[in-house]
Amino acid sequence: MTRSLSGYTLRLRRFDPESGKGPYWQEFKVELEGHRSVLDAILKLRDEVDGSIGIRCSCRQAICGSCGVRINDKPGLACHTHLERAAQAASEGSRVIQVEPMGNMPVIKDLIVDMDAVHWKKIRRVTPWLINKQPVPEREYIVSHESMVDVTQSMGCIQCGACVSDCLSMEVDPEFIGPAQLAKAYRFVGDPRDARQYERLKDLAEDPHGIYDCTHCWMCIDACPKDVAPMSQIMRLRRLAGSEHQIEDRNNGHRHEHAFTENIARNGLLHEADLLSDSYGGKLSPRAVPVLLGSLPVILRALMRRKITLGHALLHPYRRRYKDLRQLFESIERRERRYELNLYVSGYDGAEPAQAAGNGPAMVATGTSGVGAGQAPREEGEDI
Repeated sequence: MTRSLSGYTLRLRRFDPESGKGPYWQEFKVELEGHRSVLDAILKLRDEVDGSIGIRCSCRQAICGSCGVRINDKPGLACHTHLERAAQAASEGSRVIQVEPMGNMPVIKDLIVDMDAVHWKKIRRVTPWLINKQPVPEREYIVSHESMVDVTQSMGCIQCGACVSDCLSMEVDPEFIGPAQLAKAYRFVGDPRDARQYERLKDLAEDPHGIYDCTHCWMCIDACPKDVAPMSQIMRLRRLAGSEHQIEDRNNGHRHEHAFTENIARNGLLHEADLLSDSYGGKLSPRAVPVLLGSLPVILRALMRRKITLGHALLHPYRRRYKDLRQLFESIERRERRYELNLYVSGYDGAEPAQAAGNGPAMVATGTSGVGAGQAPREEGEDI
């Protein structure tokens, strides 16, 4: 079957540091079949039109993660994005496919970013290797199926940097460790063979740019081409640090998260006027008094601009309406502990995930559907 060629316009963001000029946009016309990838189009332009175009690539099969770029303002793999679909997603049906380098990382040339300066530097920050328990067994460590299922989703990361590119927390705070990096951290925190789970969690909780610096924007989940769901791994790190190990971090992150639950259980609907004091132990807590006094200018401005009323600031207007919600919280707390698995498949054919292991409480799948495990992480790609 012969496929017809289609004309596409690629709008590339160019930057050559040796020229002394700033970045600029350049448009190219290319004719290719619609099922061909954006990477195919860029390489065709480089081979036939402008050999100076810089793009990093390697496997061309969405495994190595080297060709991560931003296509029409969204991060993705150039080799895994069809021209036809990219053109359909272009603004106002213009069929102009805009390609630019990943965000939150310095640009080396054109579409090539400095992964070492940000991504790999922060990967090294989380100690991305197993610290085995002692004594070392004579033959091998025996790890349960459930334990390996728990970390398989985070093992699917191909280190493409898409989540880093779209991370709003990193854009506001460049020192934030990062979604891909914290997902990698959970791969070892969740491994029962690792001997430093508490130390890892304590380190990431105490770091002001660590697990509590994430703002729950979901951008990394939408950006990830392999459904690793980095934000979900960050939330799991928080639950282990706070609920399992009771780590009271200096950032007040654990107490702040706990305050949300207590606030909603008490009021039925979040009463934000109480949230600040709840996070520091209540209005009468010695820790809360200086924080509340420091927030008075903000509260006064909100009252003057009628963003809030004095009555709503002191009393929750909907508390009676949701008074029965505490019963729901109590019923959940009385249940047996849940085992939350991180994987999107059970690992067993023809068996329900909840009964696959054959014993123990029901397992709750917390991941999203996606590709299977086993992709090898990329160490470094080819700079062309």
